[in-house]
Amino acid sequence: MRCPFCGNIEDKVVDTRPSDGDQVIRRRRECIGCGRRFTTYERVDEVLPLVIKKDGRREPFDRAKVLAGFKKACSKRPVPVEVMEQAADRIERSLEAGDKEIPSSRIGDAVMDALREIDEVAYVRFASVYRSFRDVNELMDTLKTLVDHRGRK
Repeated sequence: MRCPFCGNIEDKVVDTRPSDGDQVIRRRRECIGCGRRFTTYERVDEVLPLVIKKDGRREPFDRAKVLAGFKKACSKRPVPVEVMEQAADRIERSLEAGDKEIPSSRIGDAVMDALREIDEVAYVRFASVYRSFRDVNELMDTLKTLVDHRGRK
């Protein structure tokens, strides 16, 4: 592992512990060259599907994009980062066992479903961008659906 501070490739592991429900290994390392400490995370590299974009392009699934969507939607909301990361992990795990190619809309729908449970304001924020509302009536329809969903709980 290359030290992020000095670039030295020699380090020693100071502490190892499981993280994220035993799905990730967290290692605390100390650089032999400069003595500074840094943290690394190890996770199993699963074969993830290709995402079929709206214009037909295909690109590898990127968990960072899903997490960025959660962070934008939950900006200035009382939602801990851990909750967003857990939701992104659930979405990623659901895709690992599935098809080799999936439409981007399936990922967007999964993010919306997760946000509906996490924070209603974040859900509406994400929906307004993801669904590209043409007018206020479409937004109102989404809000009515959200209120109906809350009433069924």
